[in-house]
Amino acid sequence: MSGQAKDLKIINRLFKTIQARKSGDPQKSYVAKLASRGRLKMAEKVGEEATETVIAAVAQDKQALAEESADLLFHLMVLWSDAGITPGDVMAELARREGTSGIVEKQNRK
Repeated sequence: MSGQAKDLKIINRLFKTIQARKSGDPQKSYVAKLASRGRLKMAEKVGEEATETVIAAVAQDKQALAEESADLLFHLMVLWSDAGITPGDVMAELARREGTSGIVEKQNRK
């Protein structure tokens, strides 16, 4: 199995875990706790983790950047789950954009 396939399996496994835990006991599951607090709190956590990712990048701290990126992806997937979006939906959108200039893609947005 290629590294890329393993990476996608990790993402999909994590997403399935998030899906399974979001309706659990908020006292026992961080995902359930986030879910119980609503989408606004989930979005705030994504923003917080994005900021921490930027700080690690600016500090040129490779390990911290990897760690904060993992936190960002985790919280983003919690938000996706709440919104009914799957990693497959995001990968399909990336595939749709592949080969398109970022400048052109932005100009074509509604």
